[in-house]
Amino acid sequence: MSGTAADRAHAPADPTRAPADNAHASADEPARAPRIALISATPTAMAPAVAGLAEEFPAAEPWSLLDDRLLADAPQDGPLPPALVDRMRRLIGHALAGGADGVLLTCSLYGSVTETVDTPVPLLAPDTAAFERALTLSSGTGRVLVLASFETAMRDSVARFSAASAASAAAVSAGVGSAVAAPAAVGSAASGSGAEVVGVVAPDAFDAAREGNLPALRDALRDACLPHLTGADVVLLAQYSLAPAAASLSTALGVPVVSGPQAAAAALRSALTGSPL
Repeated sequence: MSGTAADRAHAPADPTRAPADNAHASADEPARAPRIALISATPTAMAPAVAGLAEEFPAAEPWSLLDDRLLADAPQDGPLPPALVDRMRRLIGHALAGGADGVLLTCSLYGSVTETVDTPVPLLAPDTAAFERALTLSSGTGRVLVLASFETAMRDSVARFSAASAASAAAVSAGVGSAVAAPAAVGSAASGSGAEVVGVVAPDAFDAAREGNLPALRDALRDACLPHLTGADVVLLAQYSLAPAAASLSTALGVPVVSGPQAAAAALRSALTGSPL
């Protein structure tokens, strides 16, 4: 996970935050399971986020928070307006007041809000951990397909992953490790500055994900990837709603497929328990 999230895992407690239930447990009472708040902007992201925790951090207790107008109210292009940033910040505050031991945002369009909030617990953008895993699998300079079900999500994820790739390459060259930078222009990272990033849209996957039709979802994603698959090291799913097809898509394509829910859950487990990723 990113250094920022790791730092937050060890940050001092916020005196304004309501104490978690663990704070009141006696020495004879077992501590409760870590509570992970999953803040979603669409219902289709909720089940994949919970499933990611079940797979990678089964000891955690998922707590799903949904504002199903966050996605509809967001602009098609450009930065989030202050009112929406404040709305997400209030949701994060609600999670903290409710005793969350970790917070995960499941909508990539709101990932930047994590950089504006100081929390005493790990706070993760949807795909920071997935970006790092994809860079590792591609050795930082390979070919990565960024796969989405609609154009806006693809462009947003390509921009942010390209920036993360370029920043990681620059940090490695400087001998200071990896880093995640601010969004860059859509497209592949500059030659020699990181992975080759290829954006792919699978429009038929949108309805399949919404309907929970896993075979149709896998087929739509597979068919979109096949024309771009030559030389690809890894496929990065840009949306949580696509995550249920990750394993079957990897089998169909013969390359690793990285999804945000699993990568984020593993990062939260590592931050809260010290276990390796």
